[in-house]
Amino acid sequence: MIKDELVPRLPVDKESVEFHNWKISYEKSHILKSICQKGQDDKCKEDNDEFCELCTYRHALELPHLPDMVFRKNKLTLQHPNGAVLEFLPMDALRSVENGKQPLQVACAQEWKESRPETLVEEKFKPFDWTFTTEYQGTVNKMFRIEKCEQKLNKFKLMQREKILFYHDLTLFEDELHDNGISSCSVKIRVMPSGFFILLRHFLRVDNVLLKIHDTRFHYEIENDYVFKEFTKREATYDELKKVPPPLFTLPNEIEQYMPIKEQMAYKLFFK
Repeated sequence: MIKDELVPRLPVDKESVEFHNWKISYEKSHILKSICQKGQDDKCKEDNDEFCELCTYRHALELPHLPDMVFRKNKLTLQHPNGAVLEFLPMDALRSVENGKQPLQVACAQEWKESRPETLVEEKFKPFDWTFTTEYQGTVNKMFRIEKCEQKLNKFKLMQREKILFYHDLTLFEDELHDNGISSCSVKIRVMPSGFFILLRHFLRVDNVLLKIHDTRFHYEIENDYVFKEFTKREATYDELKKVPPPLFTLPNEIEQYMPIKEQMAYKLFFK
């Protein structure tokens, strides 16, 4: 086993920009280690003052296991001078994963069992959502005043051609569900002269069972004193999508148009 200190660490990628009083920054680095610093089959004790990277997540989340890839240092942060902070964090995204409740495949048990070996099915029946489905909608501090609204996302404005002043795409976590699909949570931002747009997305595909897309969109226009937020849940079974070309199942941007909206909510996040 190679000692930890001999493994080269990847540099942390950071960048920040100032935009109409907003400081927008991101940090990007390596994935969370899969082995505790104490060894393969060990873990940091609860009375230990300092946990290793892996055990910090283990103790904070109390999930039976973590996704294959957790990008623990990846984060996107937006700060306003009045103290309002909007962040996108892997830990917070995983806090929203259901623990101790009925797992997804129970709701689709027949389809799932028919498409999977018996031993694999038995392994998947665990008391938590092994698909890591999350309804995470970003992390805001108390300096925002949040109001529910009936406003719709200004897609026409967003489709207009504008110069891109800043762009970045970050993965928060990803899991291949034991080669039975994919569960991923990512966030991307683009800044234009008229404002900024953020898409936080959780995409789930359980092969031969169903697909889910949970999108949270944020749109700030420079003339406003609020950030518009829209949360949308889409879901469809493979049977409901049987007329859709299979290659599209791996492309969230393409498949979403065939998936019905199950829930949609809109808010204004006032920062002044």
